[in-house]
Amino acid sequence: MKSKVAVVRCNSYAADEVRQAVSRGFSLLGGAEQFVQKDEKILLKVNLLVGEVPEKCVTTHPSVFRAVAEELATVGAKLSYGDSPGFGATPAAAKKAGITAVADELSIDLADFKEGKEIFYEAGHQNKKFYVANAVLQNDGLVSLPKMKTHALERFTGAVKNQFGCVVGMRKGEFHVKLPDATDFARMLVDLNSYLKPRLYVMDGIMAMEGNGPRGGKPRAMNVLLFSTDPVALDATASRMINLDPLYVPTTLVGAEAGAGVYREEDIEIVGDKWEDFLCADFDVVRSPVKTVKKSKVNSVLNNQLVAKPVILPEKCTKCGTCVHSCPVDGKAINWFNGDKTKAPTYDYNKCIRCYCCQEMCPESAIIRKEPMIIRIGKMF
Repeated sequence: MKSKVAVVRCNSYAADEVRQAVSRGFSLLGGAEQFVQKDEKILLKVNLLVGEVPEKCVTTHPSVFRAVAEELATVGAKLSYGDSPGFGATPAAAKKAGITAVADELSIDLADFKEGKEIFYEAGHQNKKFYVANAVLQNDGLVSLPKMKTHALERFTGAVKNQFGCVVGMRKGEFHVKLPDATDFARMLVDLNSYLKPRLYVMDGIMAMEGNGPRGGKPRAMNVLLFSTDPVALDATASRMINLDPLYVPTTLVGAEAGAGVYREEDIEIVGDKWEDFLCADFDVVRSPVKTVKKSKVNSVLNNQLVAKPVILPEKCTKCGTCVHSCPVDGKAINWFNGDKTKAPTYDYNKCIRCYCCQEMCPESAIIRKEPMIIRIGKMF
């Protein structure tokens, strides 16, 4: 049986238009009652990477959150919401993203993403232990609301990666240190996603993010919402829309190999609108396979020569220190030179594991991903 992905056009975040589009998406997959039942406790897992206003396209838009919540409420589900941001506290991030105001209006509680418990997932292919937020463990099911964005480490962040926010706080950084290679990191994400088993994924691609994502990129109108129970098929479809080979997205390739979903077009049934109608050939995204990064002294020189590194743009840097705080490496791969906070922090690339947490969290888009000279020259021929 093919995996079904509902593709629905939505040209703005106007509440009525989004509500109609979301209702159509649910209907194309059989209705809300296919995913939740009356009185079930359902967690709405939004994308709250960090507290930003909706217009920056960093987080799930509140209009999409509202429409999905209203659709599930028609069945009588008891809803809560949340995420564990990469930087900052959940309440502050949700408030700035506009989610809190909608949640308060609809009487939806903020779930506990501050505390959690260690779980053992015997079926995990690579990772069998996770420290998961109480928000997940205290609910009967999860509905995931990812944002369509680029990502420095994984090329694209969508349905599969959205569940990383179910890992509590700074424990997310531990995975970056243990799994610096993008493919290994993707295997962890797939194992986590397989354990959590969201009932449904609804991707906000009305306004996506291209370029220096997942925080510092630029908004790009894609005018689409995507719905599926298969996160791999959904991500593969979204990748095709932005002219990105799905196999260049490690979570898609690894997810398919692990049996978490399908990516081939012949194995996906598109319902609703045609995905080709949303093709954006010049979407700003890296269209090349990820490079292997292995954490060892022997490989550090090769990594410096072959793997893209994070670079600070001094003219944009405000010396806020977010990059230093976000670096998960013991001893810090980026820090203040001689403690001088009047100048931009500097990198020790021999320590840098290329997790791009610094780039991901920078509030000023002052850190970019720069390919080594040898790679840039190679692309010229």
